Amino acid sequence: MPDPEPLLRSSEEIEYESVDAADGLQKGVLLDDSHGAPNFALRRFVLEPGTDVPAHTNEVEHEQYVLEGEYTVGIGDEEYELSAGDSLLVPAGTVHWYRNESDNPGAFLCAVPNGDDEIVLQDSQ
Repeated sequence: MPDPEPLLRSSEEIEYESVDAADGLQKGVLLDDSHGAPNFALRRFVLEPGTDVPAHTNEVEHEQYVLEGEYTVGIGDEEYELSAGDSLLVPAGTVHWYRNESDNPGAFLCAVPNGDDEIVLQDSQ
């Protein structure tokens, strides 16, 4: 595999799409293997007010950094109140969920290894 080339993508280039798992959740892929990033995908998620992302697992680990807003994340049996500047690790296969009960959107960066990131919804939260 050739060495990756440097790349700059402006915010205007990022296309956001709704995520099927929850109404009010949008994802924009900032960088991934389709852009020449050899190891990781960097994504930006937006949780609109009132968004409730059901409990689920992913095939790969997630490293996240909160950009704006305040929202709740459940990881395993614990709940965490997150706000801008917080970061978290969700290990692969760990049940987790999100809830934005505020009047403002929440947004976070999420880095994952390139490859299959299958989401498996759980029966209950």
